[in-house]
Amino acid sequence: MRKAFELLGQQVPAGSRRVVELPMPKLNSHSQLGMPVHVIHGRQPGPALFVSAAIHGDELNGIEIIRRVLASKTVSRLRGTLIAVPVVNVYGLIQESRYLPDRRDLNRSFPGSDHGSLAARLADLFMQEIVQRSSHGIDLHTGSLHRNNLPQIRANLDNPETLRLAHCFGVPVLLNSLLRDGSLRQAACERGVPILLYEAGEALRFDELAIRAGYSGVLNVMRELGMLTAPRNRPRPKRPPFIARSSKWVRAPDSGMLRTRVALGASVAVGDLLGFVDDPSSGSREEIRAEYAGVVIGRLEMPLVHEGDAIFHIARYKDEIAEVSEQVESFQANYAQIIEPGANP
Repeated sequence: MRKAFELLGQQVPAGSRRVVELPMPKLNSHSQLGMPVHVIHGRQPGPALFVSAAIHGDELNGIEIIRRVLASKTVSRLRGTLIAVPVVNVYGLIQESRYLPDRRDLNRSFPGSDHGSLAARLADLFMQEIVQRSSHGIDLHTGSLHRNNLPQIRANLDNPETLRLAHCFGVPVLLNSLLRDGSLRQAACERGVPILLYEAGEALRFDELAIRAGYSGVLNVMRELGMLTAPRNRPRPKRPPFIARSSKWVRAPDSGMLRTRVALGASVAVGDLLGFVDDPSSGSREEIRAEYAGVVIGRLEMPLVHEGDAIFHIARYKDEIAEVSEQVESFQANYAQIIEPGANP
């Protein structure tokens, strides 16, 4: 029998599951808050995978992804240990805000400090109690407010273990993303914990396609790590996902009203029309055109724009653009299924 998993002095015996609340600094009303951590400790040895969501408190898709993973019968027979944290930034969730009460971005505050700011203390708590007990990680995100992201994996794909897990997640586009100072991804990588960042959907919204793809992706990674023995939730793509080595935002050339002409996942060539910015006073219109070839992986959904606002996020591709487009279309068709009323996915 495996040794019990211990978190904050609480024992989780092999073959059992438990919810442990990490104590967080109180609200200014002196109300106590806790960060819920779900631990499933398998009977057989294996990796320790953490899955986290809502580091930005207004990013909700990951919360539902983790709920579905925990509700799956598959995980009751896992090898190793699953550490699931559905809401990291509890403060932000309460306020429907990306940030903490001190207006800091938690995902720019890692690895943190136990005697620093509120953000630093929360980051330190997560590092000490979650990351340092894990062998691998998946961090679930959405686009920021009014920005919608195509399901994608961002990771350090020069790391062979991270690349292996990114390939099996099941999204058509992988973005080789540089580590950002203060991010959970950077802090985990510095401690030798390979981590995937899943981006999909929009803040303060549920996106069923993004949730389904994320749920399947987490289970696919667990299978790749040998934590699950059940069949894959969905078949592997016929081709491996394509890696974009760079991406860039197309910005508004002027202030006004945005009218988009391309959807998420659309492939674009140099010079293609992406949309217009209309002047509500004069009625004049300015075109927005692609400056490079690639796939639209992020898009602003708010019609009101100021000059310089980021509008279209394009992952840059050249020779393989047709193949990437085919993969994206296949992926979207695979997950764009209607859920019957009353269904409980």
